[in-house]
Amino acid sequence: MAARSDKGAAVFPKAVEPAPHQKPDAVSLYAALDLGTNSCRMLVAQPKGSQFHVIDSFSKSVQLGRGLEQHGSLSRASINRTIAALKVCRKKLDHHKVKNMRLVATEACRRASNCAEFMARVTGETGLTLEIIRPEEEARLAVISCAPLVSRHTEQLLVVDIGGGSTELVWVDLSKVAPTERARAIMRLKQGLKPGQGGSPFPVAEVVDWISVPVGVATLKDQFSDVSDDSARFALMSCHFEELIAGFSPYQTASEGPAQSNFQVIGTSGTVTTVAASHLGLRRYDRGKVDGLRMTSGQIDTVVKEYLAMGVHGRQRDPRIGKDRQALILSGVAILQTLMRVWPTDRLSVADRGLREGLLYAQMSADGVLEDGPV
Repeated sequence: MAARSDKGAAVFPKAVEPAPHQKPDAVSLYAALDLGTNSCRMLVAQPKGSQFHVIDSFSKSVQLGRGLEQHGSLSRASINRTIAALKVCRKKLDHHKVKNMRLVATEACRRASNCAEFMARVTGETGLTLEIIRPEEEARLAVISCAPLVSRHTEQLLVVDIGGGSTELVWVDLSKVAPTERARAIMRLKQGLKPGQGGSPFPVAEVVDWISVPVGVATLKDQFSDVSDDSARFALMSCHFEELIAGFSPYQTASEGPAQSNFQVIGTSGTVTTVAASHLGLRRYDRGKVDGLRMTSGQIDTVVKEYLAMGVHGRQRDPRIGKDRQALILSGVAILQTLMRVWPTDRLSVADRGLREGLLYAQMSADGVLEDGPV
């Protein structure tokens, strides 16, 4: 996406409310599609105040990256499942006559040797053109999506996005930003995640460091699929992930780094929301109860112990986990628990939001269609 001036990110005209039962004006609609290693997700939304209102959505587990770790390419079955899901997305886009959209693909497509062939099939069979974004852009958008959950007391922020094929970690310094402006400063993160961003007339959220680890819930699971014992596999996955983040500078200086009192970790992923749902004992998922929930390390540890005690069959039957998530939940919590262990905080803010929301916020902010008010 071409760079825009900061002016569009801070000056927001009033949103237009559609009349009751009136179909939203297609010109005002925006769409964001995220094709990840495990899932295909899309949102169609309309600006509403400083937020947006979801008009339509789609989510499907397509397992695009299944077998990618072993073979280095996307399988025919995975491609067929994904194209079938993308055809549904195309119908929804056509139905709503959406003109403003950004359709992106991430780690599986970045790594697959047959990605060009896959993209040609997508365009030929669905008419959609997907943009393969860099890890840096994926991380930036994940941070933007979490802006509404940033506390006014937060001076140091870590955003964790645990995907299917990669995990993005972004450390942001908000200490120079007024407490009332901290969430909006996150929204203004523009091109790149370069430390020491400056030259803006607005309060700046400064990215101290960031990393994209080429391991997510699906790829980590595949790497240790030959270990049959749950506890042994979990321990190996945890140790492996900790080794991969050893070069991340906040990890190296954690003992001298930000204090717990002003440090916030926000986690965004299916793993994080599933752990939250399990902690709350939800038999039916409720986004309103999960999004924005704060959990302690002890509460997360309790849920992890429950997952290990259940065994494979117990996790398969647990409605809090869900059939699409049960095969990936152990690798996901291995990543999550490791991060909570090595960072200077004992609390996690749960975000039921991610790349799609970041794509929508970024598009709407650049077009100046969000209202200037509390994020």
